[in-house]
Amino acid sequence: MAINKYLPFAILYFFFNTAGLPHGLTWMTILCPWLYCWIFWTQKKEPLWPFWLLLSPFVILHFIHGVEPKAYLVSFLNLTAVYIFARAFHVYARRVADWERILQVILVLNFALCLLAIPFYFTPWWDLFWIEQYLTEGFDSFRRLKLFTYEASYYATLFVPVFFFFLLKILLKQNRIPVWLLLPMLALPYLLSFSIGVLASIFFCIGLLILVYAPQLLKRRRVMNALLLTGSLLMVGLSLLAIFYPGNPLFVRIENILTGHDSSGKGRTSEAFMLAKAMIALKSECWGIGFGQIKILGESIVRNYYNYDAAYAITLPNASAETLAVTGWAGFVLRLLITVGLFFYTRVWRNYFRFLLFAFVFLYQFTGSYITSQVEYMIWILAFTNIFPEFDVPRATVRLAPKTVTNDEQ
Repeated sequence: MAINKYLPFAILYFFFNTAGLPHGLTWMTILCPWLYCWIFWTQKKEPLWPFWLLLSPFVILHFIHGVEPKAYLVSFLNLTAVYIFARAFHVYARRVADWERILQVILVLNFALCLLAIPFYFTPWWDLFWIEQYLTEGFDSFRRLKLFTYEASYYATLFVPVFFFFLLKILLKQNRIPVWLLLPMLALPYLLSFSIGVLASIFFCIGLLILVYAPQLLKRRRVMNALLLTGSLLMVGLSLLAIFYPGNPLFVRIENILTGHDSSGKGRTSEAFMLAKAMIALKSECWGIGFGQIKILGESIVRNYYNYDAAYAITLPNASAETLAVTGWAGFVLRLLITVGLFFYTRVWRNYFRFLLFAFVFLYQFTGSYITSQVEYMIWILAFTNIFPEFDVPRATVRLAPKTVTNDEQ
C-alpha cells in the first residue's frame, strides 16, 4: 500500500511538533522558511502581504506610543511564523484527498501511545509521557497525560478535531472501525489528560449541535441511543465516584470552580481580562500595548497580582485577553468580526463537523490558548474550509406535486 505523501507531515505536527524543543518553540516554526517557499511555489503568489497589511496600522501606532523594540520584533516574527504555518496548513488541508485515512492513522497511533504511557506512569521515566503540575486547590502535584507535547491541555485541544471527526462517524453510521473499539480510542486520551476546560467545551458543543440540528439528528436511532447511553454511563460513573471516592479530583475541581477557589480557571478567564484591561490602561485602550510588551510593560502588573517569583514566565493564558492587551479594543473587535464574518462567508452551519469545530474554538478562545497557538489556528482553518462533504447537513427538499389539469383548462 502506497504511503500518503501528506501523512508524514500530519504525524510530525500531531505527535512531535513541540518534542525536544523549549516551551514556545515548535518544529513548524523552525520549518516556516520552507513552508513559505512551499506556499509561494504552490499558490504562485506572495503569501505575507495580507498579514502585514492587516497589522500595519497597529505596528505604526504601537511605535508612536512607544515599545521595547527587541521584544516587539521577536514577538512579531513569531506571529509571522504562525501566520505562515496557518497559510501552509490551509493549502495542505485543501490538497489532502483522504482526510479519514490520515486521521485514522493518528487515532490508532495515539491510542497505542496512550496504552504505552500507562505503565510509564508508575516508573521513574513517567515524565516522558506525563506532566506533573498544579491542578486545583487540594491537588498541587497531579499527573496528566501530555504525550510528546509540552502540556496536557495543549494535547487535549490538539486531539479535538480527531475526536469530533470520529464521533460524527459513529453518530451518522459512517464508521469503518467498530464502535466498541472507537469509543475507548476517543475517550482514553481525555480521561488521562484530564483537561476539564476542554472536556466542558466539548460537551457544550455537542449539546449545541444537537439543539441546533435537532430535526436532522434526533430522528436518527443511533443518535438517540448514544444520548441515552452517555447519560446513563455518566450517572452511574458519577454516582460511584460520589459513593466510593467523594474527594476525587473531578469533584474537587468542580467545587473549587463553583466556589471561586480554582485559581487555574480564574487565571484563564476573568483574571486574564482584568489584567489585560490594566495593561492597556497604561498605554492605549484602543490600540493596546504592542506585540511582545506583556513581558515588559505587563510584567509588574501580573507579578504583583499573583506574587510570582522572578523565575516565572509572564503570560496571559487566554487568546482573547492577550489580543486585548496587545492590540487593544480595536484588535479585539477585529478578531471577533473576522471570525464571525468567516462563519457566515464560509457557511459553517451547513456542515456538522465544521460547526462543532467553530463552536469549540470560538468558546475556547475566551477560556485559554494564546495568540500564537498553532493548534487554535489549525482548528479555525478546518472550521472555515469546506473539505468534509460527508458531514454536510442534509438540506430540506420540496417535492412539487404534479399539476392537476382541470376540466376548465382542457
